[in-house]
Amino acid sequence: MPSTTLIAQKFSDPDTTAKGETRARVAYGGTKTLWLNTGTLCNIECANCYIESSPTNDRLVYLTLADVVPYLDELDAAGEARIEIGITGGEPFMAPEIIGIMELCLSRGHDLLVLTNAMQPMMRPRVQAGLLDLQARFGARMTLRVSLDHYTPLLHEQERGVGTFELTMAGLKWLAQNGFRVALAGRTLWDEEEAAARAGFGELIARIGLDIDPEDPTALVLFPEMQPEADPPEITTACWGILGKDPAGLMCASQRMVVKRKGAPGPTVLACTLIPYDRQFELGATLAEARGAVPLNHPYCASFCVLGGGSCSA
Repeated sequence: MPSTTLIAQKFSDPDTTAKGETRARVAYGGTKTLWLNTGTLCNIECANCYIESSPTNDRLVYLTLADVVPYLDELDAAGEARIEIGITGGEPFMAPEIIGIMELCLSRGHDLLVLTNAMQPMMRPRVQAGLLDLQARFGARMTLRVSLDHYTPLLHEQERGVGTFELTMAGLKWLAQNGFRVALAGRTLWDEEEAAARAGFGELIARIGLDIDPEDPTALVLFPEMQPEADPPEITTACWGILGKDPAGLMCASQRMVVKRKGAPGPTVLACTLIPYDRQFELGATLAEARGAVPLNHPYCASFCVLGGGSCSA
């Protein structure tokens, strides 16, 4: 068991681990996914939300159309055409300009992945009308990934609260009935075998009438858990060979996230979607400034990305 002193020193130096080894860094190889975080406000508060979204958390505020345009212009200037634009929150459909932001991304020729709980914010008539219009014009280039922690109401509601399962079911049924391209995002915190989880989700998918293959890991994503109190190993330069991992496959090799902090004059670019509050992962105000290498100096780098094999993109 590592000493208390060693644990305290872990993830404290961007260049060196607590054992004095060279910390791994991930070079940037071009944009596969640009994430837009529409803010941390959400209609619910989950028991274990990595970004601490809630009806009162506005540490990250709503992005506007004017905030988004310069980043799409930068993608054009860099020759990064038809990449994936991911929209996350909070709950994105609470953002006042969400439909306009989605339309802008699609009209610029990009594919769009929107993460949502498919509950009341998405089901408002104004939002539904906007989604139906986008579906009619852009169809298969738009995917809505719905957070469904588990295929049973009991376990899903352990995370999201009483009554949330049926509300999400109503949203999923509406999306299915209107021909939207849908993916699901589940959790793995119940130590369920993956095959059993995919079988359970598969039965639910068939019952709702969704066009999702439960064996497709991009259509049904089962995310590894991120526990703030966990003590994962630090990732060194030697780990790539030991683990047989290619650093180019990690999120921070090809993904960045735009956020707008409360009280800030404008948006900023972060290294990834998972670490929104640690300022060492704030890379600059522009995509050009954010194209440098990222030191894996956070427990989530180890537990979710390197050892968990997780990625938020499609």
